[in-house]
Amino acid sequence: MLIARTPGALPLPTADALACSAALRSRIVAEIDAAGGWIGFDRFMDLALYTPGMGYYAGGAHKFGAAGDFLTAPELSDVFAQALGAQVAQLLALGAPQIIEVGAGSGQLAADLLLELERRDRLPERYCILELSGELRARQHATLSTRVPQFLPLLRWLECLPEDFDGLVLANEVLDAMPVHLVVWNGEGIAERGVAVDSGQFTWRDRPAGGRLRERAQALTAACAIAPGYLSEISLLAPAWIAQWAAILRRGALLLIDYGFPRHEYYHPQRDAGTLMCHYRQHAHGEPFYLPGLQDITAHVDFTAIVEAGCEAGLELLGYSTQASFLFNCGLTEILARTPASEPLRYLPLASAVQKLISPAEMGELFKVIALGKGISEPLLGFANGDRSATL
Repeated sequence: MLIARTPGALPLPTADALACSAALRSRIVAEIDAAGGWIGFDRFMDLALYTPGMGYYAGGAHKFGAAGDFLTAPELSDVFAQALGAQVAQLLALGAPQIIEVGAGSGQLAADLLLELERRDRLPERYCILELSGELRARQHATLSTRVPQFLPLLRWLECLPEDFDGLVLANEVLDAMPVHLVVWNGEGIAERGVAVDSGQFTWRDRPAGGRLRERAQALTAACAIAPGYLSEISLLAPAWIAQWAAILRRGALLLIDYGFPRHEYYHPQRDAGTLMCHYRQHAHGEPFYLPGLQDITAHVDFTAIVEAGCEAGLELLGYSTQASFLFNCGLTEILARTPASEPLRYLPLASAVQKLISPAEMGELFKVIALGKGISEPLLGFANGDRSATL
């Protein structure tokens, strides 16, 4: 469980980690100087997370699991993949039997999911992993080689989107790590909050918003009755990414799992400071300038924007629900029952993990599951009860 802390109370990194962060910081400062003294926050976030060899997702820091910066659902327990496997098996039966997992983290989900699909006699013909980080590709290959070497002939690693695809595109906690713009609605209009350097330190600086960002912000002003003094994020990248997949996908589905809200909840009047959050050593805080390259920077997902982008590009909304509802629909209760309560050493850790996955106070309500697709002829079992599509 993440603990909210101020940066001053966070664990100290090693000297080597500090040196890597300092190098990335110098790289960002140089780009700000070259750009005339200001870059949008989306660019700062992109550099902090994805600069080759130095960014958070492109460097060597341990990110996932209890020893990393945050826990994802697949790291909690294999019951997540076992339940997800029911939905994946149905989609593979309805479309082409291929999977692309985007941003596969440590490889844990791929290993657990392949084992569950084997149990269901529904292994894909190919399991591709789209991963931009060479360091993470190596970790994934190590995980899968150790845990499921029998499936290595099915596996392929991709470094870019394919030209076309039939099958399932699976993405767990990918959208939240896509760079976002910061926008301020003030008495003078709509401003984009960016990053400058003052006395050697990163600082916030606002400029009038322009182009597509201003258009999106103006539309939100009317749709959500946003008042002056409001700060939030707008993602232009995530909807564009969905539209890219819509052009690539010939038949099949996108199954996306992430934390976020429908638009009317995302831009609620009480959420006037946005959703930006940083994760470091199982602690959460709100200071994105802290040790660039050593911490994750995320923002919640506007699922209404995701659906709009997909539907405008030719996809169909197949379902939208909380993670808890989705997992129950996929047989989580029956999966838990496979482990007898009379064996407490096995059952109690499993029950604790399931509680984190489904509890409204943990991941069950905040995390959502959404499916968009083409040529899918049957209702998806993961959304049989508790479908919240009408809220988008």
